Amino acid sequence: MKIAIDAMGGDFGPAPIIEGIVKALESIEFTPYLVGDEKEIKKLLPKKYHNRVRFINSEDVIKMDESATEALKRKESTIYKSIELLKQKEVQGVVSAGHSGATMSLATLRLGRIKGIKRPAIVTFMPTIKKKYSLVLDVGANVDCDAYNLYQFALMGEVYAKVVLNTPAPKIGLLSNGEEKSKGNSITKEAYSLMEKLENFIGNVEGGDIFKGDVDVIITDGFVGNIVLKTSEGVADTISKLIKEEIKNSGILQKIGALLLKPVFKGLKKATDYAEYGGAPLLGVNGCVIISHGKSNSKAIKNAILQAIKYIQNDVTNKIQESLKVH
Repeated sequence: MKIAIDAMGGDFGPAPIIEGIVKALESIEFTPYLVGDEKEIKKLLPKKYHNRVRFINSEDVIKMDESATEALKRKESTIYKSIELLKQKEVQGVVSAGHSGATMSLATLRLGRIKGIKRPAIVTFMPTIKKKYSLVLDVGANVDCDAYNLYQFALMGEVYAKVVLNTPAPKIGLLSNGEEKSKGNSITKEAYSLMEKLENFIGNVEGGDIFKGDVDVIITDGFVGNIVLKTSEGVADTISKLIKEEIKNSGILQKIGALLLKPVFKGLKKATDYAEYGGAPLLGVNGCVIISHGKSNSKAIKNAILQAIKYIQNDVTNKIQESLKVH
């Protein structure tokens, strides 16, 4: 298994990315293609791993504040070279914590879309009270969508849920402002009528249903989905800070109680930590592309790589193609 990794793209430089690659190498057999400043990467990568990786030199990094369209012109950049390795079938997947817009643009234009797919979508994992994840898509690839785009997101999300959630018949819900069929705007109402053909479609779901665990795949456009994602991250961070502040300002008995609850807090943190799944797949392009958070730590990078390997092993791209033929 060969995975191209943008070694320079994260907010914190190559160090956490290289650490994550080492952790992945310790847990599974694969060949990383490290795309970045070869001299710098070799300094960070323990020598015993040098014969297990391939170095693809690139000193050009698309910065987060640069336009995504810049990536299309800069053929020597780390993300361009990573995507090009996949296009030329030298690797089977790409993982990048770099400029997400550049990654999406290059993946869509250089790899192309799966035949029949109108638009790709980014899918992310959401924690639920049933101690399992639900999938939400799209969370940022498409600000504007029509009903058929949403319908295709449902098909792709169903395929991916079967793989990553190990759910033979994942329940699909359409995010709306009410459960009734009559709720929603003109696009979601039309999408509802298309999704009714799907055996596992359960109807409209509301925002709170995302975290209940009763629905496996939640469909929305990239505008709403990205707001849902960022709001969820903000709420989780705020609650964590409020709890810490309350404990800090409490009495000795409360502090002892908090100490006894430390395992509970650890479990809660793990359930809401993006590093547990590592990244968001771009579904609908011809190949495996995992987009990781810019602030990814080594654990997140490791899990993004493992997710890419699982995607490839389960032949997700071809399964999406087959799903289109059936529907």
